Parts: sequence; C-alpha cells; structure tokens
Amino acid sequence: MNHSPYVWCPLLSLVCFAAACGSGHEISMSLQPASTNAGASGSTVPPGNQSGAGAVSGSGSGNEQMGPVALVPGGSGSGGAGSSEPTNPPLSGGMDPAPVPAGDCNTPPAASPLVGWAAVDGNGVATTTGGGTATPVTVSNLAELQAAVLGTDPAVIFVKGIMAAGELRPGSNKTIVGLCGAELHGHMEVSGATNVIIRNIKIVGFGVGDCALDPGFDATVGCSSGDDAITVQRNSHHVWFDHCDISDGTDGNLDISNGADFVTVSWTKFHYTARTDDVGNDSTGAAGHRYSNLVGGSDNTVADANALNVTWHHNWWTDNVVERQPRVRFGENHLFNNYWASPTTNYCVRAGIQAHVLIENSYFDHVKSPHQFNNATDQMTASITVNGNVYDGTTGTQATDGAGPAFTDPPYDYTLDDAAAVPALVESGAGPK
Repeated sequence: MNHSPYVWCPLLSLVCFAAACGSGHEISMSLQPASTNAGASGSTVPPGNQSGAGAVSGSGSGNEQMGPVALVPGGSGSGGAGSSEPTNPPLSGGMDPAPVPAGDCNTPPAASPLVGWAAVDGNGVATTTGGGTATPVTVSNLAELQAAVLGTDPAVIFVKGIMAAGELRPGSNKTIVGLCGAELHGHMEVSGATNVIIRNIKIVGFGVGDCALDPGFDATVGCSSGDDAITVQRNSHHVWFDHCDISDGTDGNLDISNGADFVTVSWTKFHYTARTDDVGNDSTGAAGHRYSNLVGGSDNTVADANALNVTWHHNWWTDNVVERQPRVRFGENHLFNNYWASPTTNYCVRAGIQAHVLIENSYFDHVKSPHQFNNATDQMTASITVNGNVYDGTTGTQATDGAGPAFTDPPYDYTLDDAAAVPALVESGAGPK
C-alpha cells in the first residue's frame, strides 16, 4: 500500500458533477447476511501501516436497484452547502489547500487533490481532468446548464443559483462547479461519458420526503421506480465527485453500475429527508427506501465483472440513511477516512458477488453492522479487508476476509488521516464550500 503526499491539481480540472441514467435496478440481494469473523461491538482497531498524518442498476422489488435520477428542489439536507471559511482546517489527508476569500462566492474554492481510481490510467485515459483549462462559462438556469454540458468538447461550467428541477446529462470532458450555494434538483445521468468532474455543489433528488414527488414514480412498484439523484453507468469512466452534498434520490443518491469504472467520490455528504415509503411491492415499511449508494446493479451484468473500481474517501453518511453506504458488486472499492453516523443504519458497507473491499482508518459511530457480506454464497467470491478503523458503540456484524482475493494494495498513492480525527475532519470539510 502506497502512502505518499497528495499532488495538487489545477483548479479548473477539479469541478465535479456527472451521472448516468440507471435502467437496471438491483436484481438479487439477500437482506440477511451470512457473515463470519464478526468484530466486537464498540471496539477500536488500532491504526496500522500508515504514514504521515494518519490512517484509511433495473427496477427491483425491495432489492437493490439503480434507476435514472433527476435534480429537484427542496430537500432539507443541511451540511456542507454554506459559507466560506476565512481559514482552513489543518491541512492533512487532502483538505482543501486554500479557502475562498470572505464574501467572494463568485470565485470557486480551491479543489481537493485528485486521489484514487479516477487518477489511474485505464481505458485509454491517463487521469481525470474534466474540462481542463477551457475558459469557464457561468450559467444561472437549467436550460443554460443543459446546453453547456452537451457534446464532448472540453468545457468548464460554473453553476450559480438554484436550478429548476429537471434532468442533466453531461457529456465527456466536462467540469461542473457550483458557486454561491448552487443547487441542482432532479436527476443527473452520466451515461457513456468519459472524463467528468462535478464539485462544490448540492444535488437533491426528486424524493424529498415523499417518493411520489418523482415524475417516474409508480405506486404499484414503490420508490425503486423513481430516479437516483445521480447515476453513473454504461461504461462511463474517469468520473470524480468532490465536495458535493447529495440527498433525497428517490431510488438511490449516487449509484454506479453497468460497466462504469475509475470513479472517485471525495469529501461528499450523503443524507435523506425523513420519509416512510410503505407503498408498492418493494416496500421496506417504516424504514423507507433510503438506500444511498449501489455499486453494481445486478449479479448478472457481464460488463461489471471487470469494472466498478471506486475510491470513497472523506465522505459522510448521515441523517436518515438506512443502507448501501455503499453496497458493492464486482469492483475493487477502497474506502478510507470515511464517517458513518446515521442512527437509522441497518448496515454500512456490504460486499456482494466478486466485490473486493478495503476499509481503512474510518470511523463507525453508533451504527449497526459496519461491514458485512451479502450472503454466504457471495462471501465465497468476495473479500473485506480492514485496517485502522474505529468502531464507536457499534452493534451487529463486522465481517472480514471472505474466500475471494483480498484487495490490499490500491494502485495509487494516498495519505491516511488518523481514524480518531475523522469525525471532526469530515464534518467540517465535507460538502460544498
């Protein structure tokens, strides 16, 4: 495992926002895990192997799924979208290098360094640069934004204001950055696109407190008939979400499936407005369909078997999230310095068929089942490796190992913050600036 300081990246290549319409919701999933090696509740795993500042889609009936998403107004999600700080938190583990000058929201905040799978050479792309050094254009309404993200020519788009609800489908080579508390509402779809960055923006799905608000909602099916807030799919690759606030997707918040690959999700907050979704054949009762992040929508999607490699770092799963934080199939998913703190959690991380998961220097705060296998059959092909995490008042399953090959050495450099420092770092740093 390589741990080395981050490399600072140019600002204009660090704007984030893309998603893909998910036509395939999850097909097979057991909500009753058969896991082994459960860890003791409330225990702390000492940090290890670290240097520097610290340590880490089709429609379904109640099963995991992933569908199209839209960008809708509303959403009570707080967290992140707010004022700029005159000074930065301590610079460690990739905190932003400089604040936005006080009162100057028209200047985008400095971007985080790009770390993880989105920086790895693959599929003919060396790293994720988005629109690169293209001259930025500023848009202030949905129609302007929809036009600006079309095509494959490099473009850097500054979004200012709260966009009307609708769909957004960014093409390749795009950087989308929020200014001055910008918000997207409805469904964002990154489908068949390459080299996309979405950052510093609040993205709210259609299902703000009620899945029936989604234009695609089918009461006979339930919430899974609606859109994700963001879907990345159909072989999209080199996609980076940074410093976003993503909430209230009718089906999921940010789902990645159907051959998507080389994705990094960093410094992002995931949450839901409380809702009870006891309707349709996918009903989960009082818990509601608040399933945040699905990686791989089906056990039978051939395109996923050699894809779905995702890095999740310094993210925060909080209010009203119930499951999928994330739920993974096939890919090598690296999770470090993340913070799980939703009191409604049924489980945090779940490994399914051929999923290889590495969880490092993260903080699980009074949640149920920090990590588990989907079922005994999936455990025969999957793996969960942990290192340096803190389990504070947790209950349920802390499954590790598995019969699949362990994922222990990501092919990129990264720096781990100490797990004990993660709550403060993530609460202050995640979300838009």
